[in-house]
Amino acid sequence: MSDTKEITDLIEKQGRAWEEFKKTNDAMLQAKADGKSVVEFQESLAKMQGDMTDVRKSLSEIEKKAGRPGAASEKSEDEIAHKQAFNKYLRKGIDTGLNELQQKAMNTGSDPDGGFLVLPEMDMTIDRVAPTVSAMFRLANVVTIGSAKYEKLVKTSGLSMRRVDDGEGGGETTNPKYAKLQINVHTAEVEPWVYNETLEDAFINLEGDLAMEAAIGFAEGAGAEFITGNGVGKARGITAYANIANASYTWGSVGYIATGKSAAFASVAPADKVISLQHALKSQYRPGAVWLTNDSTLATMRQLKDGSGSYYLWQPDPAAAFGGRFLGHPVEIDDNLADIAAGSYSLAFGNFLRAYTIVNRAGTTIIRDNITTKGTTKFNFRRRFGGGITNYEAVKLMKFATS
Repeated sequence: MSDTKEITDLIEKQGRAWEEFKKTNDAMLQAKADGKSVVEFQESLAKMQGDMTDVRKSLSEIEKKAGRPGAASEKSEDEIAHKQAFNKYLRKGIDTGLNELQQKAMNTGSDPDGGFLVLPEMDMTIDRVAPTVSAMFRLANVVTIGSAKYEKLVKTSGLSMRRVDDGEGGGETTNPKYAKLQINVHTAEVEPWVYNETLEDAFINLEGDLAMEAAIGFAEGAGAEFITGNGVGKARGITAYANIANASYTWGSVGYIATGKSAAFASVAPADKVISLQHALKSQYRPGAVWLTNDSTLATMRQLKDGSGSYYLWQPDPAAAFGGRFLGHPVEIDDNLADIAAGSYSLAFGNFLRAYTIVNRAGTTIIRDNITTKGTTKFNFRRRFGGGITNYEAVKLMKFATS
């Protein structure tokens, strides 16, 4: 079956499952109102949730397969020689001539702190796998630098107009105000290890396997930091700033809307506060804005209805990922956000391309260590990155609390 046909079938299956889910959920709500048992309905809904999750996973697998690179382009003699030498280094620890070949093939040398830069294919794998683990990689502004920090000037207010009476000289208008933002990159490492016997097995794609392990390790760690990191030696996450009630919002903090109930949406008109959150974001940021939440919170949001109880506020989007749309905006799933709990920030709404910047320092290094642990060889991958909010107006949070 072709990918296109498979995607079409899965989207149709998703639509049918959603319609069945709505019918069953409506029946459960009616049973509750009539004082009847809802256990059977709850079991059916749980199964439907599982089926729809399976559909989402299937769609994700097709997306990942479609994103894999095709056949490699023609390589120069220097690149071929460099790849052969690099493979010899991985398997045997022999680095004779590797630095010179690296300079010819990649126009760069070894890292000053030791180690060699990984092959371009391996570095590309790290960047390619990351978006499948953290939604923030897809949504945020990503820049690559060659220094230790990224700096940006932001104008927080501009000139203001003033009226001048006829014949009067007027005067100066207010000055524009600027804020200087700085994101430092910090070193992160992952260290997959391999049995020495495995290194001798020529049938194992050692480069691909190591790259995949490093990719998953970096992506999972970075994805968590972009949501909850405290910024000390790591990225600073969107929920880790000074969060204040949106009515008191000032530059340098992140505004939030409270649900009105601890550890839950409000008991009465629960969607009203979500609508308030949507409108807390200034209108100029709403084009391109998305909801960001984890899968568990989305499951709860999918059951919210309008004030009359006539229709669901969440709708599937055949042209997009499983998250669908809520109140007209796409929903992105990032399981690094907290589950709903007392005082948790489990839902965000923002234009993350304008709100958040991920900064990568160019290059990933690898050091081979077959000494520390007998019988195994460790491969220490290191790269430097950081992240932080660069426009505090462009993101808002929902706090699951009374205030």
